[in-house]
Amino acid sequence: MKRKKWLKILVAVISALFIIDMIASFYFYNLAIDRGEKDFLQGNDDLEVSAETMEVLLDGDWRTWVDKQDFDKWTMTSYDGLELKGYFLEAEKPTNKVVVFAHGYLGDAMDMGLYGKYYYEKMGYNIFTADARGHGASEGEYIGFGWHDRLDLIDWVNKIVKKYGEDTEIVLHGVSMGAATVLMASGEDLPDNVKAIIADSPYTSVYGMFEYQMERMYHLPDIPILPSTSLVTQFKAGYSLKGASALKQVKKAEVPILYIHGKADTFVPTKMSYKLYENTKSEAEIMTVDGANHGESFVIAKDKYVRKMKAFLDKYMSNE
Repeated sequence: MKRKKWLKILVAVISALFIIDMIASFYFYNLAIDRGEKDFLQGNDDLEVSAETMEVLLDGDWRTWVDKQDFDKWTMTSYDGLELKGYFLEAEKPTNKVVVFAHGYLGDAMDMGLYGKYYYEKMGYNIFTADARGHGASEGEYIGFGWHDRLDLIDWVNKIVKKYGEDTEIVLHGVSMGAATVLMASGEDLPDNVKAIIADSPYTSVYGMFEYQMERMYHLPDIPILPSTSLVTQFKAGYSLKGASALKQVKKAEVPILYIHGKADTFVPTKMSYKLYENTKSEAEIMTVDGANHGESFVIAKDKYVRKMKAFLDKYMSNE
């Protein structure tokens, strides 16, 4: 009788833990992956940036510049039936060079105007930027953290090449989630038109980033919640947290990659860029910026940033 009693208790405890785990998994899915407002990031110390950076991000002259530009509005249906929105700005002088941007988590296409203004005014590039699925004006009920977005990005690239010709030369430039997106795309069969990739503040994988944040924000281990959350994500969004790996993709990369990361980044640790760099199959370079938090390098060290960016691109883009 005692044995049966303890067996019932054990089954009850296991069942309760399973229910709690599943509740937590759906909670974290809704918190981070389901489309919607994300209040949990407000007041996050890891995302604090300098007053100078905040001023530039909120009221910099690049925002006025973006508002004044006459972007062509593009629409594309994704491989899984979502209507996605993109925006193309032709350079002032004809050129075959295009920068294709990928924005960060909870951002939108026009956030990349911070970088686009320099490409447009100083380098004479055409600009393309899109709202990732689940962001901005694009459809999607979940955030892909770069995984499904990598295929969307390649479809946009093919659309650009089809419209502007086979001699089009393209650089992919992403920040944060956008950096992971361009790296995840690097492991695919990219069109030869893609000549270079710039990844600013990327993470190694969605699982790796969540594991880091679970410990940092909630003081919780990854097991059992993250594996269960991954199952929920697979069921609801069609990808797994470990499967969505930039690290796995750069091991197959053929296109040269420049990594940029702030040394003071506490939201996505700098060591993730080093790990990516060390495992990149293609030619790769890395630059770190003292005192820069997440995605802050371009603002607090703009001269250093653009010098490195331009030197890198000069190696792989034609001089015509």
